[in-house]
Amino acid sequence: MDLSLYVTAFVTLFVIIDPIGLAPIFIALTPDMSAAQRRRVGIRALAIATVLLMLFGLAGEAILTTIGISLPAFRIAGGMLLFLTALDMLFERRTERREGQGHGEPVTHDPSVFPLAMPLIAGPGAFATMILLVGQRDGWLHVVMINLVLLAVLAIVLLLLYLATPLARALGRTGVVVITRLLGMLLAALSVQFVIDGLKGSGLF
Repeated sequence: MDLSLYVTAFVTLFVIIDPIGLAPIFIALTPDMSAAQRRRVGIRALAIATVLLMLFGLAGEAILTTIGISLPAFRIAGGMLLFLTALDMLFERRTERREGQGHGEPVTHDPSVFPLAMPLIAGPGAFATMILLVGQRDGWLHVVMINLVLLAVLAIVLLLLYLATPLARALGRTGVVVITRLLGMLLAALSVQFVIDGLKGSGLF
């Protein structure tokens, strides 16, 4: 078993889902809720996002095959998508867009499904990443390992949602921006690697 593959998968999913960036947005989406209500919303959002991401990881390649898209082509497209996400993080566009969702009209409904589960946790980048990661190797052991990696990342999300209020206060606006930009640099490098792997798998080189 190549543990480095799963370490890379963990880092990729961690950067894409961005638990640290989610914490202050979670606070903004639940301004008038008690700690117990926030916990229920966070658990519900994570449960929904987990099911969606696992289903997309398992069935995503079959969907691609049905519509005639090869996995190398999707790796290249997914890498480009992840690179755009990295640019958003580096230039704060992602943070501004998320904060727009959090500080727009007052939230009068349960935000666990939208926008927390989708698109903040299980967004397009996370869906694409699950397909790419599951498609890297054959066999059910690999699929199980990727899903365990996903669960580990989502466990960190849950922990940070529980600690959202003190974490946001401790990091401050500057701390969140610095961490987001560092993760953006890392994601940019990983997205380029996805494109390189896709080009190798395509047989062009």
